[in-house]
Amino acid sequence: MIHLIFDKTDKGREEIATRKYRLAARLRTLLLVVDGKKNTQQLFEQFSTLGLDEKAINELLDEGYIQEHPVEQIGPPLSENGRRGSGRPSEEITPIARDQPIAGAGILRDGETQFQALYHFFNETIRSTIGLRGYGLQLKAERAAAIEDFRELRKPYLDAVLKAKGNDMMLALRNRLDQLLYLGETPPAD
Repeated sequence: MIHLIFDKTDKGREEIATRKYRLAARLRTLLLVVDGKKNTQQLFEQFSTLGLDEKAINELLDEGYIQEHPVEQIGPPLSENGRRGSGRPSEEITPIARDQPIAGAGILRDGETQFQALYHFFNETIRSTIGLRGYGLQLKAERAAAIEDFRELRKPYLDAVLKAKGNDMMLALRNRLDQLLYLGETPPAD
């Protein structure tokens, strides 16, 4: 089997946010972790106890919940544990000063909207820093329909990161999050 990478479609994100299509619970669980980064082998390894296999991926694909994701590597290659760099926070996240000009900071990738950047930021960092304890936050990020929804997640997210990884990691992630949330505006004082 060729191990492809899939990402949610608009229908998939809508199912996560609203349960409109009443997807079976085990398929919904798989849909939740499809993120455009894990390949099918990684997904199967993570959910093998649920009996999810190629058939489950094909079902999500056929029903239009997921689509093949173009692979674009950003940053150093993934290590064996699926993380970039050595796994130390200082190498994974480079804090950017709050007063750095937006144009020079590379806040958004070409063609990326603020909403998309925030969606990816929350999904990637909740998984990598908070882990399973961040499941509730992950669901809230999936349900976000506007920038304001992400702004409401800011404090609970930062509190969870502080508890899970400490002050240094929280400050680094806060800087990046505030850049994405406030694009040129003054972030709230903590």
